[in-house]
Amino acid sequence: MTSEPEPPRDDAETALEGPESPSDIAEAPSPGDARPSTRVVISRLTGRCLANWRPILATALVVAMLGLTAGLFFFQYRPDRQIDDTAAQGAIRAASDGAVASLSYSPDSMARDFATAKSHLTGAFLAYYDKFTNEIVTPMVQQKHIAQTAAVVRAAASELHRDSAVVLVFLNETTTSKEKPQPLTTPSSVRITLTKVNGSWLISKLDPFG
Repeated sequence: MTSEPEPPRDDAETALEGPESPSDIAEAPSPGDARPSTRVVISRLTGRCLANWRPILATALVVAMLGLTAGLFFFQYRPDRQIDDTAAQGAIRAASDGAVASLSYSPDSMARDFATAKSHLTGAFLAYYDKFTNEIVTPMVQQKHIAQTAAVVRAAASELHRDSAVVLVFLNETTTSKEKPQPLTTPSSVRITLTKVNGSWLISKLDPFG
């Protein structure tokens, strides 16, 4: 009895029965398997949003605090500072004008120059200046024809109180005389103590320094 040869197997069948069938490599996920992944994704996104909102909220709080501080500065502190600045400028101006008047004189206008200077002074310093100019400066100016002019270079308040202040004044003093007609300019610096008298700053002390 002769056996008949088996017919050749179809290539498609061989491929389906092979060990590397696509069904063995990966299976399509069922709709039920996709639900846990969706929950994980949503949870992660929510966590990221919350994490991003924390620095945003912190930044907003900082901005709000800065705004409150600026408001307090402009509505409370700044007006007081402006008052202090105005008082300081008044003291600096009075010290500068008084220093220039006290250190400037000419042989042709001594009486007027010294009278103007004394209008900026008060107390014991006024008495000292009056005596000093009458007994020492006037004879020297008349004899040697000395003329002196003071100019303020810079001035700044060192202390400021309700009825007193201290101002540092830096000046250039230019002097001429019969013996030395060429102007000689000398830098100087004075520490001026001011006292408020009847609402006006007057010089109560003048000391050289530096």
